[in-house]
Amino acid sequence: MFGDRHLIVVDLGFGDAGKGATVDWLCSPEAGLDVAAVVRFNGGAQAAHNVVADGRHHTFRQFGSGTLSRVPTLLSRHMLVEPLALATEARALARLGIADPLSLLYVDERALLTTPIHGAANRCREDLRGASRHGSCGIGIGETASYALGHDAPRVADCRRPDVLRRKLIALEEHYRPLLDAGAHRYDRIDDLVEVYAEFARAVAILPGDQLTGFAENGRLVFEGAQGVLLDEWRGLHPHTTWSTVEPRNARAMLTGIGAPAYVLGVTRSYLTRHGAGPFPTEDRGLSIPERHNGIGTYQGEFRLGHLDPILLRYAVDACGGIDGLAVNHLDALGEIRTATGYLTEDGYVDRLDCGPWQDLGHQQRLTDLLDAATPALHELPANVPAYLEAELGVPVVLTANGPERADRTIHIPATA
Repeated sequence: MFGDRHLIVVDLGFGDAGKGATVDWLCSPEAGLDVAAVVRFNGGAQAAHNVVADGRHHTFRQFGSGTLSRVPTLLSRHMLVEPLALATEARALARLGIADPLSLLYVDERALLTTPIHGAANRCREDLRGASRHGSCGIGIGETASYALGHDAPRVADCRRPDVLRRKLIALEEHYRPLLDAGAHRYDRIDDLVEVYAEFARAVAILPGDQLTGFAENGRLVFEGAQGVLLDEWRGLHPHTTWSTVEPRNARAMLTGIGAPAYVLGVTRSYLTRHGAGPFPTEDRGLSIPERHNGIGTYQGEFRLGHLDPILLRYAVDACGGIDGLAVNHLDALGEIRTATGYLTEDGYVDRLDCGPWQDLGHQQRLTDLLDAATPALHELPANVPAYLEAELGVPVVLTANGPERADRTIHIPATA
């Protein structure tokens, strides 16, 4: 079905659709896909990819979700790497029986470092926004990306150069001094950070570039996305977005660089969710679907539930430049779910959203304003949800899940495969 193509897994919603569980299955012996490495191509330590397999549960944040099958992880230059959180995650994986997890980790030296200074600044900024919070995770992802636009930012390579790293951390601290002094959030001393980051550099394999060709020579690559396309920095619903390119543009470019073909696998639940602030047309506070692994976040806010929304999913597919296949999760939670066929808006009835030009935040803001005031036209959900989504999105469903476990997944072979 996938042929010899490398896989790019991307969430078509606001996140939390089951990317981690999908990647775990793709990397498992059950799938038989001979995966050489999981490549993280966006985001950072704010990811929360839940995997339940063989009686074990882990929330993957920076390690690739193939780790339970001992598939190595490559953190690409597009990742924002947080070494302290990586160490914590490695210890958690070791407790689950993964021997020496850090030996499975490879890091591009060009990747930006997210530090406790970024995190403290992020939380201070969100505190100052009050009721107008953007829905940040409070880890410092946006601060990491924005600071790097105009400054000599700390990168993974600097972990092997203590003097350079110290200089960059001092400059980072001074840049954020007014914001930090106005807040109540503290962080580690710079000398302590330099020491811990030096230990990190000794513990993991830091690579001079992507080196995808070497990994690809050993098997298939699975690119694991983070967040969801509706949160993309240029395609999401501004300003409630992430400082990260979520759609598969960067992953495709990395594969083009090695002359390798890509298969883009879009992931959705059978309904929609959103963690934090922002427009959510089909939200229904009366829905009572149990959520085992997502709750209220200190900075993100509540975990919100809504009905299936093919209009937003079609928009996400368009924002991706098209996808090749669809994975549909949570088919065991359909009892209360309906589907949107369009929206009643100030502009009239709308059943399709235009992506507009890439990097046009004005267009994205207008979409946000439109959806903030939209009322969905909800109808009964057809009994065969995969077939319904195939018809609505024009994409074959190739993987479904009727529960959270790896064993709950079923592969589907399209008739044209």
